[in-house]
Amino acid sequence: MLIGEQPGDEEDLTGRPFVGPAGRLLDELLAASGIDRGTAYLTNAVKHFRFEVRGKRRMHQRPGSEHIVSCGWWLQKELALVRPEVVVALGATAARSLLGRTVTITALRGRMLQLADGTAALVTVHPSFLLRIEDDADKQREYDKLVADLRPAARMLAKTVA
Repeated sequence: MLIGEQPGDEEDLTGRPFVGPAGRLLDELLAASGIDRGTAYLTNAVKHFRFEVRGKRRMHQRPGSEHIVSCGWWLQKELALVRPEVVVALGATAARSLLGRTVTITALRGRMLQLADGTAALVTVHPSFLLRIEDDADKQREYDKLVADLRPAARMLAKTVA
């Protein structure tokens, strides 16, 4: 299971998670790390697109703690129904919703954690982080780090299939 922050504009319009620019990048990252997107359950910590209108565009606004808390029960139900082998929190909002507390990505990034029910969990950055990096060398370095963050989940899944 991969958990993002909230739907983006394209996701909100289509009703499906990770179909916009960050989703297309996530497809590449998953393939590079050895995870088949078709076998992954994708969702968001916050279920609605929080935005402000600028001209004709709907611009992303970070969800507040009240949005994370209000949608938390939904994520808990998804976890109970899907019962994933491993959960990957993509970004601080997803990590906060999953772990029930505010966390720093740098403190937990790439470390295998265990949820209260025993489910394995990983925390890393959201793919949209890479989309905001302008320098090509910096972007490639962060891309490689994100692929490396996802590889333990891929190895875990490979063991459960074998």
